[in-house]
Amino acid sequence: MYFAALMKADFLIIGQGIAGTVLSYTLMQAGQSVLVMDEHKPNSASRIAAGVINPVSGRRFTVAWQYDEIYPVAVEVYKAMEQLLGVPVFKPRDIYNVLPSEQLKAAFMERTVGLSYMEDPSADRVAHYDQWLDQPHGAAIVKGATVLLQHLLPGWRNYLKQHNSLREERLELSRLEIGPEGVRYADITARYLIFCEGAATVNNPWFNYIPFLLNKGEVLQVQVPGFSTPDIIKRSVSLVPQGDDTYWVGATFAWDYPDEQPTAEKRDILEIGLKQLLKVPYKVLNQLAAVRPSGTDRRPMMGLHPKYPALGIFNGLGTKGTSLAPAMAAQFAAHVLQNVPLQADTDINRFFNRYKG
Repeated sequence: MYFAALMKADFLIIGQGIAGTVLSYTLMQAGQSVLVMDEHKPNSASRIAAGVINPVSGRRFTVAWQYDEIYPVAVEVYKAMEQLLGVPVFKPRDIYNVLPSEQLKAAFMERTVGLSYMEDPSADRVAHYDQWLDQPHGAAIVKGATVLLQHLLPGWRNYLKQHNSLREERLELSRLEIGPEGVRYADITARYLIFCEGAATVNNPWFNYIPFLLNKGEVLQVQVPGFSTPDIIKRSVSLVPQGDDTYWVGATFAWDYPDEQPTAEKRDILEIGLKQLLKVPYKVLNQLAAVRPSGTDRRPMMGLHPKYPALGIFNGLGTKGTSLAPAMAAQFAAHVLQNVPLQADTDINRFFNRYKG
């Protein structure tokens, strides 16, 4: 009788968005054998995101959570992945914030004074943008970056394929066997199975007690003829350069939605923002939509299952996924491999009392 050989791995990771990509890289760098399973959903949140790293968030201009600690880790990891993969991955960028009113201008200056990553634009820079942008209340510059997800995600996928570390298929939960020493799925055995499956986690029977808030985002791809800049331009919408006078424009939020398809309503909202920002014509090339996972407390969700410790989750990075993923992946790896405690506000044990079975 013929028996198929089992494929053994230390970690089986489900999903290859930004969470699964960075976690699998981090674990491999720690000497672990990793197998990633991903069916490749073209409109996943990571695949339509712009990959912006911005130290300042929201209309209140607050500094992003733990930014000074997580940003250096992000730079180190993405530059290392860039070298490994041989493709551009990390690009520092100025975020040119067009201030919509004198009141918000004053608030911005008050909240960001003294920060090393904030500066006033030169008069020449403002004058240069005057021909393109409607900026009667001026602008301010924040030092940010973009992670070039259009290079990173396929580049890492190819790397996994070359190292026989990728299965392009959907995990069928009914076929998963969980034991005290690990998991088995078809011809795969692993010490740990880690779910990095984004919005699909709400249907996961082992982690559905975690209170995820799913929200749908929509973006446009536009061309602005003759307008070329390395900067991210931000007002009510963000313009993120994609090359050849094309820009990613986004993003919207919707907590209630019937499906994952783009809508005329959100396109109108994005175009209103564009028309408030631009003095020049543009052409819409495409509209995309995806569902993002985030937690009720807007913090990452990670840890091992309280009853089945061979199962884990690394998810809920939200709109700050590209900045958070490297530091959070390092913490998760240290927790699983060295028993280092997780931060209380990222550990899924903060929801332990919700667990019923």
